Amino acid sequence: MNYKTIPLKTDYIIPGEGYLKLINSIIGVCENNDYIIISETPISTAENNLVDESNYNPGIIAYILTEIWGKYIWGYILGPLLNYNQRTITNLRKMPKEARFHKQFILEKYGLKHALQPTAEAGVDLSNVPGQYVSLLPENPQRSAYTLQKEIKEISGKDVNIIIIDTDATYELHGKLFTTIPLSLDCIKNNTGIIGYILRRFSKNIGPTILASTINKDIYELIKLGNIAEKCQKENSENFFETIYNMKNVFDTDFNQISIYMLKTVTHIPAVLIRFE
Repeated sequence: MNYKTIPLKTDYIIPGEGYLKLINSIIGVCENNDYIIISETPISTAENNLVDESNYNPGIIAYILTEIWGKYIWGYILGPLLNYNQRTITNLRKMPKEARFHKQFILEKYGLKHALQPTAEAGVDLSNVPGQYVSLLPENPQRSAYTLQKEIKEISGKDVNIIIIDTDATYELHGKLFTTIPLSLDCIKNNTGIIGYILRRFSKNIGPTILASTINKDIYELIKLGNIAEKCQKENSENFFETIYNMKNVFDTDFNQISIYMLKTVTHIPAVLIRFE
């Protein structure tokens, strides 16, 4: 079946300002039965589900997890041994001091199971947010999806399907789906932390993790939609902030110096519309 994709572009969504920018970008082009695939970070930013990690004081465990476990054991031994890509290994080896604050927050919020991951801990996103803020997963992504669907219907009269995804992947091992992050649809085993982080090297990467969906559809079909949306985002973004390192390079500044003003100078694609024809 043929389909078309429309990248939904917005100005930077200010933390806590709600869904209006996102909704306006959708209602300008949507039709009945369209699929709207939305990344988790703009949802959490709109809902102000952010944390300032500079408020956390790194302890000895956070220091060990950052400087020894992450930078050296994973950067120089386990990463190469498990055939991690060179970009990840390089990033681990040059991990900034701010990572200690990040580890302390992960330890306090999610525990050792997630803090032992050298990267991508608990789905907490360091990109597309200012300063030392991080974006957590939406508190209730299913509620967020239904709220967006309802408001779009009320404003435009159009019935659309909302799917919220996380770029942290879902993997398949022996017919079972799993993800390292704490939230997902029930058909995906979530919250596997460091165990899933290691197992993923022996598993098949299916695609982004589905956090919520307003349509009851086979999980593999939902993930396929997520893959299409991610491809569209990358192809249409002037600056695709996949990691905090991408963001640092674009703005040519330190990690903790990135401001809302800087983020407002680039166009963002928080969602992609998919229409089957």
